Amino acid sequence: MPKYRAELDVVLRALADPTRRAVVERLAKSPAVVSDLAAPFSMALPSLMQHLRVLEEAGLVTSEKHGRVRTVTLRPGGLDVLHLWLSEQRTPAEHQADRLGMHLTRSTTKGHSR
Repeated sequence: MPKYRAELDVVLRALADPTRRAVVERLAKSPAVVSDLAAPFSMALPSLMQHLRVLEEAGLVTSEKHGRVRTVTLRPGGLDVLHLWLSEQRTPAEHQADRLGMHLTRSTTKGHSR
C-alpha cells in the first residue's frame, strides 16, 4: 500500500465530481477569478465556493483575495500524487512498449541526421 494513500484518496474524491474536474480543466489554461469560473455553471456562487474549498483542501488549487476579487490558480504539483499512482499501475508490458518506442524514436532520429 502506497505511503501517500491518504493524499491520493483526497485528490480522487475531489476529482470525482464533474464540476470540480471542469474547474481544474479550466484552471489548467490559466488562473481565473471566481466569477469567471462560475459563469459556465448553473449554480449559486456559494455552491461553487464549496467546490473550490474541496479542491483547495485537496491541494489542487490555491486562491488569493485582492479587494473583492478572488483569483484561483491550479497548484503546481497538485496532481503529482495521481500521476505517481497511475504510473505504478502500468503493466510491465506497457513499460516495455515505452522503452521500445523510445528506442525506435532514437533510431529514426539518428537515421535522419546523416
